[in-house]
Amino acid sequence: MTDKVYVARHLVAGKWIDSPDQNMIVSPFDGKAASSVAMGNAKITDAAIGSAVVAAPSVAAMPGYKRAAILNRVAVLIEERASDVGRLMARETGKAIKDAVAEVRRSQDTIILSAQEAIRIEGEHVPLDGSEMGAGKIAFMLRHPIGVVGAITPFNAPFNLSCHKLGPAFAAGNAVVLKAPPQAAGVVTMLVEMFVDAGIPAGAINLVHGGSEIGQQIVSDPRVDFITFTGSSRAGAEIKARTGLRRVALELGGSGQTIVHADADVGSAARMCARNSMRLAGQSCISVQNVFVHRDVLDDFTQEAIAEIRKLKVGDPLESETDVGTVIDVPTAMRVESWINEAIKAGARLLVGGKRHGAQLEPTVLTDVKPDMKVVCEEVFGPVMSIVPYHSFDDAVAMVNAGRYGLQCGVFTRSNVLTMQAIRTIRSGGVIINGTSTWRTDQLAYGGVKDSGIGREGPHYAIRDMTEERLVVFNM
Repeated sequence: MTDKVYVARHLVAGKWIDSPDQNMIVSPFDGKAASSVAMGNAKITDAAIGSAVVAAPSVAAMPGYKRAAILNRVAVLIEERASDVGRLMARETGKAIKDAVAEVRRSQDTIILSAQEAIRIEGEHVPLDGSEMGAGKIAFMLRHPIGVVGAITPFNAPFNLSCHKLGPAFAAGNAVVLKAPPQAAGVVTMLVEMFVDAGIPAGAINLVHGGSEIGQQIVSDPRVDFITFTGSSRAGAEIKARTGLRRVALELGGSGQTIVHADADVGSAARMCARNSMRLAGQSCISVQNVFVHRDVLDDFTQEAIAEIRKLKVGDPLESETDVGTVIDVPTAMRVESWINEAIKAGARLLVGGKRHGAQLEPTVLTDVKPDMKVVCEEVFGPVMSIVPYHSFDDAVAMVNAGRYGLQCGVFTRSNVLTMQAIRTIRSGGVIINGTSTWRTDQLAYGGVKDSGIGREGPHYAIRDMTEERLVVFNM
């Protein structure tokens, strides 16, 4: 099958515009051209922000049912175009096509949930009779659109994470300036096309392509009222420094921590950890990376996990049987390979994998790792899992909490006592009982603590961030 090169352009004030500077996205698997992208500049970005500023009052004035109707039309288009979008995602990013199509279809939930939230944004009554000064008065809090939302999305789940920004932002009555990831610009453009085809007002969504300089301009512009960003902790810290008193939602890195206790269903836990460490070639903030396993079940867990990993098919992302495609590019694969080799030289033991073929990495399992190894303490963002033994549950919790990240943590145990201990003591944005760190569904409050970020995704929770509360008091 011959795939055409997709053309990705900017959307500003309801018009698709080109630019003289073009970038070609090529498949990390075979180097074939996937998309030709119009690259932005300061002038185009300024126009996109200005368009959002002009459109924001009219978007805010739209009744919720009209915003919901547009979002529901987008959801229909997602289902109709899922195969085409998924194929382009596999070509642009090297993601296995079955995972790419699944990401697009799953995103329908995100948009439908956003549509449902658009018609139930509510405030609350504030009782004032508790004080002499307030007696006889009426007060309540209302939520209003925040204005202009600047949204920056990553390559690893380009369609779904863009839905998690566009859906709630529009549902809440905001205008948006969206910067697409350079590595998956075509996929995000296809999503924005759906919003246009569904009848979104001109200027309600503006799309700009480009590198970090475009993101920096959006973040630094005082006309942008709110920033929602998904990406690295380093970039998140830079954004926080640039935004001053303006609000942000930062969904950042993680180290995929999961605890497997001695009383767990070890076989099930091992299979889940194995698959969720290698799926998407490990390129998810919540991919299983560090598994803390009780010494009593260490051998059984390790054998089961390796057996499951050996079943995975590594290869061409466009083949339906492929389980693990490539990472995003050769330099990333080389970086992950260097971290593996660095760990081995420092005493880690390689149990399976470890080799690189271009942008493709063999699923890799390490043991005898140390806390200061990059494969443990940093976000690998590749198909690498480290197995770390522990003696007591307290030891496991302490190792989890010692890390700089706190996105999600999986805990496998049959003990109600240990379950409650985990919930109370693990410092993480989410604790998944009898599941891995990777589990997520789109209505959850998803986000982290520590270096894993600020704020929460999930349409209901994102809308809380993308609206501002206003106090109203009646002196009767």
